[in-house]
Formats: sequence, C-alpha cells, structure tokens
Amino acid sequence: VRLVESGGGLVQAGGSLRLSCAASGRTFSSRAMGWFRQAPGKEREFVAAIRGSATYYADSVKGRFTISRDNAKNTLYLQMNSLKPEDTAVYYCASHRNAGSYYYLEAYDYWGQGTQVTVSS
Repeated sequence: VRLVESGGGLVQAGGSLRLSCAASGRTFSSRAMGWFRQAPGKEREFVAAIRGSATYYADSVKGRFTISRDNAKNTLYLQMNSLKPEDTAVYYCASHRNAGSYYYLEAYDYWGQGTQVTVSS
C-alpha cells in the first residue's frame, strides 16, 4: 500500500483545509484508515480514524474535523474547519493493520510522507 497526502498549506486561524490521501493497492477498502499529526518537538498523535461508517476522533479535533473516504477513488479525506494555531503540524495518513486500537501508532503499518499544515494567528 502506498499513501500520498496532499492539501496542506498555510491558513489563518478560523479557516478551513481539506487534506486528501491517495492510496494504491487493492486492499484500501478493506482496511480502516487514520490521520495522525506531528508538531515540532512533539510526538506523533492520533487525529481521526474511519472503519466502514464508524469514525473516531481525538478530543482536540472533535466537532471541527471530519474524516471520510471514497473507496471508489481509493482516497481518504480530512476536512478541517475552525482551525487553530495549535493544529499546526505535519499530517500523515496511515493504513490500519485491522488489529489493535485505532488510537495507537503501532496499529498502523503503512504511512504517507506527510503534508504540512500551518495555521497563523
């Protein structure tokens, strides 16, 4: 599975961005997928995950971010609204092993290269 993120950029606080993650391989639709982020000097942290119609979010983004997927296009999305400066990070999409918690990095085995999101105050 190869994952390629896009859609990052610079946005003012309160603005919106939509990230995309294009996946190769025939297993995309059968796997749960997730978004993580890593700010400078901090550990990579869980943002959101999706399996079928079920979605999971970190408390810090709940109500502002929406994860979705289009299996026909092999694409994962993250709609980010009401962005805050503390959302500034490199955002990564990842493919879940289909075993283990959606909240932990160790449960994901394929990762994209990341896309930078910068929110100015």
